[in-house]
Amino acid sequence: MSEFVPVAKVSEIPDPGKKLVEVDDRLVAVFHVGGQFYALDDVCTHDGGPLAEGQLDGYHIICPRHGARFDIRTGEALTMPATEPTTAHEVKIEGDTVLVRLRD
Repeated sequence: MSEFVPVAKVSEIPDPGKKLVEVDDRLVAVFHVGGQFYALDDVCTHDGGPLAEGQLDGYHIICPRHGARFDIRTGEALTMPATEPTTAHEVKIEGDTVLVRLRD
């Protein structure tokens, strides 16, 4: 597992809101909902769609291509056409910095 990497300032991501970042050559969508931060691979497991471009609906992100929903807290695929989860990553806050550690 990699180390935590700074990806944004807390103030850069509104609540609710999202931001696309790059961590070790990997695109990651970082979400701020209900005062907490979450991070997922920016990949819909149905067809590789860019999740960060989708609509945020509470704790769900909706893929802009075909409407699959994922839980931003766990990466779980909630609706068809996606059937496999996307990878959720660890997030922590230090001071005013959002840090992400990739999970494989």
